[in-house]
Amino acid sequence: MVFVRSGSGTDRSHRLWVLDLPRGGEPAERVAADPAALLAGAEEELSPQERARRERSREGSAGIVAYAVDGAVESAAFALSGRLFTAELRAGTTRELPVPGPVIDPRPSPDGRLVAYVAEGALRVVGADGTGDRELAGPEDEHVSYGLAEFIASEEMGRERGFWWSPASDRLLVARADDRAVRSWWIADPAHPEREPQRVGYPAAGTANAEVRLFVVGLDGSRTEVVWDRERYPYLARVHWSAAGAPLLLAQARDQREQVFLAVDPESGKTATVRAEADPAWLELHHGVPAWGPDGGLVRVTDEGGARVLAVGEEAWTGPELHVRAVLDIGADDVLVSASAGEAATEPETGEIHVYRVSGQGVERLTRLSEGAGVHGAVRSGAVTVLVSARPEAPGSVARVLRDGERVAVVASYAQRPVISARVRLTEAGARRIPCAVLLPQGYAEGDGPLPVLMDPYGGPHGQRVLAAHNPHLTSQWFADQGFAVVVADGRGMPGRSPAWEKSLLRDLSPTLDDQVEALRALAGSFPLDLDRVAIRGWSYGGYLAARAVLQRPDVFHAAVVGAPVTDWRLYDTHYTERYLGTPQDDPEVYAAQSLLTDDGLSAPEEPARPMMIVHGLADDNVVVGHALRLSSALLAAGRPHEVLPLSGVTHMTPQERVAENLLLLQVDFVKRSLGIAR
Repeated sequence: MVFVRSGSGTDRSHRLWVLDLPRGGEPAERVAADPAALLAGAEEELSPQERARRERSREGSAGIVAYAVDGAVESAAFALSGRLFTAELRAGTTRELPVPGPVIDPRPSPDGRLVAYVAEGALRVVGADGTGDRELAGPEDEHVSYGLAEFIASEEMGRERGFWWSPASDRLLVARADDRAVRSWWIADPAHPEREPQRVGYPAAGTANAEVRLFVVGLDGSRTEVVWDRERYPYLARVHWSAAGAPLLLAQARDQREQVFLAVDPESGKTATVRAEADPAWLELHHGVPAWGPDGGLVRVTDEGGARVLAVGEEAWTGPELHVRAVLDIGADDVLVSASAGEAATEPETGEIHVYRVSGQGVERLTRLSEGAGVHGAVRSGAVTVLVSARPEAPGSVARVLRDGERVAVVASYAQRPVISARVRLTEAGARRIPCAVLLPQGYAEGDGPLPVLMDPYGGPHGQRVLAAHNPHLTSQWFADQGFAVVVADGRGMPGRSPAWEKSLLRDLSPTLDDQVEALRALAGSFPLDLDRVAIRGWSYGGYLAARAVLQRPDVFHAAVVGAPVTDWRLYDTHYTERYLGTPQDDPEVYAAQSLLTDDGLSAPEEPARPMMIVHGLADDNVVVGHALRLSSALLAAGRPHEVLPLSGVTHMTPQERVAENLLLLQVDFVKRSLGIAR
């Protein structure tokens, strides 16, 4: 088993490790690659392309953050400081391959003889011994790249790759992205006026996306274009190529209401439709699919009969008892999936995610592999399964290694125990049974009286916050320990319950605010909540929700911390925004109703204006700082009090530890001041 882990709880740099699992012997861990040794103690240097890739994947660690292995798991390839390294996993040796860089996403061929990688927008290949480096597909100009996922694919579709080896190791499927039609935005650093602004190709709602094509590329550089109706299905959402059958594509229409599963003939590049799907709202994308199943049928996750089910061929293998979230592995006669309890579940499992083995149709062919309340994930290869489990009562996670269903090892954790212990209470609130997490101060006892409330949601699609795990609630617990009752509510739009629950946001995002209000009022009957002192904080969609809360419901919310908010949906990207709101050209009234900058967004003028602290990173290339500046201008024009906190050099993440720490302290100070609490 191969994995990454840092050396200690204060070390952010990951090493590559191997856990040997000999039959009849004791499992043994060993280091396969150590960045400190490979870089001889030098600081890691990241190229702009690698920084952008990590921003898209929300990767905040250092060292070996990604790797790929050959088919036999004998060798691994990884990029470190823009250089290409390979590790012989059985021998425990590592070597650098002399290739042009900066290197991105190196991947060994299944037979282990070659390594393909991307450098300066070109797909290249080199022998595993470091010889024969050559370019297979190079960019025609500065707008073109080969082998990389374009912005929309990596930010919104969950496709982080741009090339795929054939099972025979004799050719590759390679994506070509051309962003010349994409609108150029310029991200400046006002703290350093001597630096030139950075150009970012940003496909905002209603504007042009990058043009994506796909080629079968031979090891001699020959290429055959894969042909499908790109005008009707421009989004290349998924690519799968295994020994189980022909390469598979999932291509999606721009409005995401139609998609096709296509089988590719690698010789001619022609495609044949395996299945077409349509939905009046939109079609969700899922990890692990499409793929070929145990009997050669197409494996997919689809909405059927009001439930999200696993389907193999023409048959649904699960029903309303499960809400399937992803396919983890496909075996000879079964499929391993990640799932939550569905609408037909007999007992609520608030925030829980489990691993199931599905071996055909019917509940009797369904086996839960994970045990106990928690958030569980898994990987599997043959008889060996690794179950990674996080639980609400204990910090961190535990990785258990199973062989033939029996535990043979536990991967040691070097994580420090947090100085905070999250006392999270998971529940459901209101008539809609909104999943909620409630956190009270350490040492709070009944009779201490009601507490000022801090709502701490994300609140938007694809951002589940109410999880049956400990660590996701540590920040909320820290806020609680400052003297608040903290409430995290996952309303409509969140994953994990039913397709109807998620798709209730079509053309109208207001249910996300309505559900925060319903959860707050319902919980007040069971928890010590002072509804006369309620603040709300959030980041990204949560920032949008926090601003909308004090603007449209000042009768409920009395102050807001608004972090990196989307304030004008015309400035956010195509795939995410258009899924819910359509395009600005076709649905201008929808965009106006959801904007924070219009009369609708600044409604409730008869109510008292509520204080607002707007926080935004000036280097954010996902939700650009223009959102915050436009909101500030609109608030100023309307005479509404607010503060603006610009974060120099900070992107959509805030990985800088000192910035993150002081930002928490400033938020607490603002909320206490705004609610009239002694500071």
